[in-house]
Amino acid sequence: MSSESSKTTGLLGSRLEAARELAFVGREEEVAVFKAALYGGGCSVLYMHGPGGIGKSALLRRLAHEAAMAGRQVSAVDGRTLEPSPAAFEAEAGLVLEDAGAVLLIDSFERIQGLEGWLRERFLPRVPVGALVVIAGRYPPDMRWQADPGWAGALEVLALRDLPAVDAQALLDSRGVPAELRDPLLSFAGGHPLALLLGAAVAVKDGGASRRWMPDQDVVATLLDQLVGELPSAAHQHALEICAHAHMTTEALLRAALPQDAGRLFRWLRRLPFVESSSLGLFPHDVVRELLEADLRWRDPEGYAVMHDRIYAHLAERVRTAGDADVLGAVAALLYLHRDNGALTDFDRCRDEGEFQEEVLRPEDVPALLRVATAAEGPASAAGAAFWAGRQPEAFRLYRRTETGELVAFSAWLRLAELDERELAADPVVAAAWAHARATTPVRAGEHLAVSRLWVLPQHSANSPVLDLIQWRMIGNCLRAERMAWSYIAVRRPDRTWVRHLGHYGMRIIPEQPQLDDDAHTLFAHDWRAVPAQAWLERMNRLLLGGSADGPNTATAELAVLSQTEFSEAVRVALRQLSRPSALAASPLTRTRLIADRAGEDPATALGGLLRQAVDDLREDPRSVKFHRALSVTFLHGTPTQELAAEQLGLPFTTYRRHLTAGVERVCADLWHRELYGAAAS
Repeated sequence: MSSESSKTTGLLGSRLEAARELAFVGREEEVAVFKAALYGGGCSVLYMHGPGGIGKSALLRRLAHEAAMAGRQVSAVDGRTLEPSPAAFEAEAGLVLEDAGAVLLIDSFERIQGLEGWLRERFLPRVPVGALVVIAGRYPPDMRWQADPGWAGALEVLALRDLPAVDAQALLDSRGVPAELRDPLLSFAGGHPLALLLGAAVAVKDGGASRRWMPDQDVVATLLDQLVGELPSAAHQHALEICAHAHMTTEALLRAALPQDAGRLFRWLRRLPFVESSSLGLFPHDVVRELLEADLRWRDPEGYAVMHDRIYAHLAERVRTAGDADVLGAVAALLYLHRDNGALTDFDRCRDEGEFQEEVLRPEDVPALLRVATAAEGPASAAGAAFWAGRQPEAFRLYRRTETGELVAFSAWLRLAELDERELAADPVVAAAWAHARATTPVRAGEHLAVSRLWVLPQHSANSPVLDLIQWRMIGNCLRAERMAWSYIAVRRPDRTWVRHLGHYGMRIIPEQPQLDDDAHTLFAHDWRAVPAQAWLERMNRLLLGGSADGPNTATAELAVLSQTEFSEAVRVALRQLSRPSALAASPLTRTRLIADRAGEDPATALGGLLRQAVDDLREDPRSVKFHRALSVTFLHGTPTQELAAEQLGLPFTTYRRHLTAGVERVCADLWHRELYGAAAS
């Protein structure tokens, strides 16, 4: 044997491939179809689909081996690690466009399912005759493949099912599972290859010592032990649990949830055999993720809640600080934590990621925008869209199909501080929102309200991934807005899902239903002064962890929204009550943002401290020292009468009154500024 041959046969990779070949059982029909295509007697595109863990990746490895044995050049694309864009796909798979003998294998296609139309219409027609493309994913192909006569002889579709009983037994044979443990294991796993392999690992470890094999929590723990192995420390265990909980784990997220040694633990995670990498971060295999999640929630629910809260806080902060282009991904990562608890997004539908792209509005897009608005809602609604596109073009986002560039939807987030008569007349939806705000708790100086409008072509108006993108943008706008008083989401003929989800998170339907083209629009309203963004996030978080949305936590109770006149009067009353904590406790100021910003303090104590500090702050300005003295003697020292206060200050009563009035006005103004702009405002 030559030295070169010896090197080749001695590679660890060769040993791994040989072990995989020995463990591979069944799938004779699928391999036969592939061989027919490989040798020129079958299809050009083989599309295999089946649920997670059904053995698609193992089958692709077997097909790669068959192709290599036939002397064909093989390339592979993994949807889990590929950006869902045509450019990224072509950069990875371009070889098959140049070589009629090439074989392209595409794994985890569900991760880039949004590219399916582009692949069918633009990429695959350029593949030379003789080349072979195999697609493997969780979901069956779009019906348009089979509706197109051109694909009738070129496409073969195979649905991967559980292994037949004989093949499942053969798999357990290959893994050396004791005979007495096979029946309960087969009962638990059926013919699901991954579950069989995980269960077989446990059974082999037992060595037949146990005659009873049941899929309880102990078995889950044992499966995890077999899959994950002995972990170096509790910190490594925690890092793995974080990776299972989050959609994608970055070093920054790991640092937020597990501050110590985040960099070292991230490097350890990425080397684990069941953890994959993508452009967005690390993620475990789906089955591993679910096992880890179920195990931690059962074993340590308090620890699970603490971990979740840290991840949730980090992702919420990402939403607030992300650049505009990254907002959708940041919101999606946050909502992923709600995937099993009534999230706005159907994450099973997120296989279509990449099918639609969001863009800003350009002048040349306006005619297409009007066509979509007319088709979606009629000419009156289109006229309103045209009006606002001229007034606030920056408020619009367009959504195009990646495959064709077709505009299928657009949304607008209209930011309104004042409205003139022309604006009120141009759009009944905006007029209804403005009227509701004025009649309820009006927009105050420095604040604005927002009205969300969306226009979606009828064929995409239900259960479409484009709606997910629009919803993510709306949530991002709500959480990132500054000094927003109200938000209104206008929906034409909302279905029960919209009503349930928006109501679930505090978006209330207002009585007014503006009419456009004889269609009523429902307005979902939220007062962000009464329930600010942070409190809204806490409400969502409680729902996620299985608590009540209306629990006793005062941090998430609705705040009082006072006009400036009401606020100033409440400050004057509270100054007179500084020495009476029970009276301060009844002040409406204790339910305002002013006090909510001082979380953790008793409201009456916090209000008293804030008033005293506001009086003391007047000393910092030489022009206000005389005001400070008047307020200090009157309110801080508890002087019984104003006449006595003037006498103590050595001032004429009229001068004292002038200083006192000016000082109170300064305190009112300073606290009002804080109420509007937050505690950090000077």
